[in-house]
Amino acid sequence: MTLKIKYLDGKKGSIKNKAIILAKESKISDFNGIFDDKTNQKIINFLKNNKKTKDNKIFSLNLDFDQKLIIILLVKKNDFFQSEKIGAKFYNYVKNNEVNDVLILGSNFPSVMHNIKFDSFLHGAELKSYEFNLYKSKKKNKTINFNIWMQKNINNQQTKKKLNALLNGVNFTKDLVSEPGNILHPDEYAKRLIKLKKLGIKVTVYDNKQLKKLGCNALLGVGQGSVRGSYLVTMEWNGAKTKSNPLAFVGKGVCFDTGGYSLKPARFMEDMTYDMAGSAAVVGLIKTLALRKAKVNAVGAVGLVENMVSGNAQRPGDIVKSYSGKTIEVLNTDAEGRLVLADVLTFTEKKFKPKFMVDLATLTGAIIVSLGSEYAGLFSNDDQLSNQLLKAGEKVDEKLWRMPLHKNFDKLMDSKNADMQNINYVGGAGSTTAAQFLQRFIINKTPWAHLDIAGMAFSKYAGALNSGGATGYGVRLLNKFVEDNYE
Repeated sequence: MTLKIKYLDGKKGSIKNKAIILAKESKISDFNGIFDDKTNQKIINFLKNNKKTKDNKIFSLNLDFDQKLIIILLVKKNDFFQSEKIGAKFYNYVKNNEVNDVLILGSNFPSVMHNIKFDSFLHGAELKSYEFNLYKSKKKNKTINFNIWMQKNINNQQTKKKLNALLNGVNFTKDLVSEPGNILHPDEYAKRLIKLKKLGIKVTVYDNKQLKKLGCNALLGVGQGSVRGSYLVTMEWNGAKTKSNPLAFVGKGVCFDTGGYSLKPARFMEDMTYDMAGSAAVVGLIKTLALRKAKVNAVGAVGLVENMVSGNAQRPGDIVKSYSGKTIEVLNTDAEGRLVLADVLTFTEKKFKPKFMVDLATLTGAIIVSLGSEYAGLFSNDDQLSNQLLKAGEKVDEKLWRMPLHKNFDKLMDSKNADMQNINYVGGAGSTTAAQFLQRFIINKTPWAHLDIAGMAFSKYAGALNSGGATGYGVRLLNKFVEDNYE
């Protein structure tokens, strides 16, 4: 299903199905000359009958056997995100009722439009309309047309450009996460990132040979069982006028995770294509910043590997030396994401000397036990950075919950044979000990936050702004975080 939005610049045309946005205080005089007397009376009766409505709702009135009037009733002033949710709900309503062509009225009427951010309303509908059907042989080529009747220049073009950039970034992230493992393996992933150069992003790809020379043995160990290459890819967007230290975002990109010799159960292993969702969010963010010409310097760094079983795969009990120089005893090959991030975090900190680092990873199942699919886990060594992220998450409904870090957890990761081990064999605090492990690779006390998005990156069910599957979680959150605090 494709959503097309067309602005009619004051010409209503002959579209049968119509939608109007009403506030509780709307007056029928607002619609003089638009509807006939019979329809006006239906609207008056509707407003009378719904005076006590407390929530925003969508209703449908049949004007004829093949003609509907869809009413979006707003009972309170809505902020940017709430308007997105209303738009997404409207798209779903139209889709489920098989209304393929609708004329949307209401943006011309001041008594209504202070109750809704119209650009955001349409943005929400566009986010909700995403579908991944690339590999279906029989595609549904139906199109839903939103025809917008509005005065010229009422729309904020700058806001529209920003929202289009964000939509593009979110959908790119969803596309990456939705791809099967046989298509989006590390080799292909790296090639797709190189294409971002055309947006003015500096892309640098470090392959197996270069990573070995650098000493990124923690990352390489994870990918050594695969016939595919392993990569560290950096994406630099320099949008600030000065050469200030960049904002850094790091992502786990395990394109498929069998668990290695610590093999995962067969049930639901097919979902492990989304174990690269942290990296995809970083990619989507950097693309968004470039498309909207964000006035910041930012770098995205992702580690791309495939965790497979073979005669060359990493064994439980192996010891590897990380890029930082610290040694790691790999007791469980399914705790691989932290090994990838260990090298990418230290590399990013040393090479770019960023103001801060935020990493995203589908790191632990334990975070789903803790927070389900409502919050991502936030772990950080910096209160200011944490508060900025928490506030941004609340604004776009990509919520975070701060979890503890404490030096006492370190002893759970200490190894008898190396500097540390990659799992906590004592049990408990699985997400915290994973974050505690990562913190050891922040060498120069750079402000850092780790977002464990294992419960948020992919959904079996539809959310407020997505239709199920890849959610694109993290792109909107981090875009808002950058916009509010660093531009």
